[in-house]
Amino acid sequence: MVELNGKTLTGRIAADRIRMTSTPKPPAGAVGRFIAFGECTSLISDVMDELGIPEGVIGASTLRPTLPGKMVVGPALTVRNIAQRVDPLAAAGKNVNKMAEFEAHNLAEDGDVLVISGLAGVSNMGGISALTGQRQGERGAIVMGGVRDVRHSRSIDYPVWASEITPATGKWRLETVEINGEIQMGQVRVNPGDLVVADDTGVCFIPRADIMKVLELCEKKKNAEDSRIGSIQDGVPVPVFYGKG
Repeated sequence: MVELNGKTLTGRIAADRIRMTSTPKPPAGAVGRFIAFGECTSLISDVMDELGIPEGVIGASTLRPTLPGKMVVGPALTVRNIAQRVDPLAAAGKNVNKMAEFEAHNLAEDGDVLVISGLAGVSNMGGISALTGQRQGERGAIVMGGVRDVRHSRSIDYPVWASEITPATGKWRLETVEINGEIQMGQVRVNPGDLVVADDTGVCFIPRADIMKVLELCEKKKNAEDSRIGSIQDGVPVPVFYGKG
């Protein structure tokens, strides 16, 4: 058995490819305060724009939720996959499996959200992987690339946002090359410990250094929105509740 920083590893990936064995955690209470908003990726997107924080938002048309109605908030536990440069059928015959998201599950801590920069056209995680992540305390997974066994992950209430769903295994087709390093999710850079907020509208990645200022402005804007909603429900004329009358 190999150990790194006091943690026993699975050996599925070289230890020097693991940049951190524990994700940096958000400020105390921040996760609960974001959850209290309910669906809030649109609000967060607006606030990040107003604060001049580079785009960290991916819509649900790209990262589609497998469990509609779910929301997850937590620090990113990152995985980077690339294509294996071998014939997949030859690799299958020799059982050359270089997937290592199970090492990320092994390192996961309660509240983490698995974020995989993965491979298109093949599965980067499946049902057993989802079950393992859930047992380790993960709140869910965000995958730029394919996933499979979605009936299984749904049945255990483990939400996944993915760009593709496919039965094709990644075992012989991809290689995990880094855990808890910087990854690229579409046009968005994500670092371990960045805060992930995902709902039916999409996924937001908030840089760790900006979590509190985003949260505080979100709370201020949410109060104003709630007041406007109350005015609409109470029949206040549009020019009045919109601040123009």
